[in-house]
Amino acid sequence: MKRLHVHLAVEDLHASKAFYTALFGAPPTVEKPDYMKWQMDDPLVNFAIAQHEGQVVGIDHLGVEVSDGEELDQLNQSLLAAQQQTVEERGATCCYANSDKHWASDPQGISWEFFHTVSESDVYHADHGPVSKEQGMTRAHSSCCASS
Repeated sequence: MKRLHVHLAVEDLHASKAFYTALFGAPPTVEKPDYMKWQMDDPLVNFAIAQHEGQVVGIDHLGVEVSDGEELDQLNQSLLAAQQQTVEERGATCCYANSDKHWASDPQGISWEFFHTVSESDVYHADHGPVSKEQGMTRAHSSCCASS
């Protein structure tokens, strides 16, 4: 099963919480001082918002959450077969979750994250050292959820 992932950078987390709670008809399923997520089945979406000082507001990135590692690898292989550049990130801690990921950028430069979450985390981000700059992809900004 695949679930669309949308991550927005917001200026006012609490005002955004009120808006999206009303829009989706449900409170966030994850709520932290700087981050909230609505994991919904109708529509089938993982919608997240985060507020961090100095971050540009708006669409942070889009993505596809998958059910398991095999599905993640299949998505990556599909992109590679279409001659698209991807960056692999295994064991990433980001957005209060531990995940395996692949990143790609669409022709407009929008970051797409394809990921499988393996467990929850108590921290928003854990630095695992420098991320590979393979195939010419560069970090869009300092968010832990930015493509590398």
